[in-house]
Amino acid sequence: MNRIERRFADLRAAGRKGLVVYIGAGDPNLEATRQLALAFDGAGVDVLELGVPFSDPLADGLVNQLAAQRGLESGTTPPRLLATIAAIRRESQIPIVLYVYYNLLHRVGLDRFVAEAAAAGVDGLLILDLPPEEADEYERLMTAAGLCPIWLVAPTTPEERIAKICRRAKGFIYYVSREGVTGMQAQVSETIGQMTAQIRAHSAVPIAVGFGISNAEQARSVAQHAEAIVVGSAIVNRIAAHGKSADLVPTVTAFVRELSQAIKS
Repeated sequence: MNRIERRFADLRAAGRKGLVVYIGAGDPNLEATRQLALAFDGAGVDVLELGVPFSDPLADGLVNQLAAQRGLESGTTPPRLLATIAAIRRESQIPIVLYVYYNLLHRVGLDRFVAEAAAAGVDGLLILDLPPEEADEYERLMTAAGLCPIWLVAPTTPEERIAKICRRAKGFIYYVSREGVTGMQAQVSETIGQMTAQIRAHSAVPIAVGFGISNAEQARSVAQHAEAIVVGSAIVNRIAAHGKSADLVPTVTAFVRELSQAIKS
């Protein structure tokens, strides 16, 4: 088991739900990313997703696009991010997933990127624009490195394709609970229960539901239908608001702790 698999096994044994948190790496800078990661570990976060800054984040809404831009402006590159993750690993074993676009892996070289990510302490990759049908070499490299390839299922994914994705799933399956790009929503989708049941019919791999969860009440509601929830934009938005403040880490961590308590109490 790598750290993701071990964490979900521990959650299952304890009868608890997991919290997956997304932030843009290097927003406002990599030292803040390191501090936030350590604080989140103590606040009940089970998996940390770090968005690797990219110039064309087409799956992301405005909040996360701006975070990617701030990450680029702070000088965050894949090698510098991996060095930051290695620094986090000296103090924490929080499971870490890189949320990344395939161009960045292609530019470095797929085998090199996977090997260096594993060496730094990364546990999984979520590649937004790599279809599973074209991922045989990627999955081979990930398996050899002991990393989990995280796959997405959307509300529009046909049943036959859900079954194919589930057969390849490791770590957790990320259910994108609504169509469109990332972003906060006033209401969560009403089809989450139906879709998670459909996914679960094909796989025992844990399901994490994301896209649009914005507050503790929504988190508690969605957690009834999945092994974990994913919150991103609502946290990234707070980082944007407090990025220049000395209170950035405690302020954002307080919100994250509220989410954790909502799904685990």
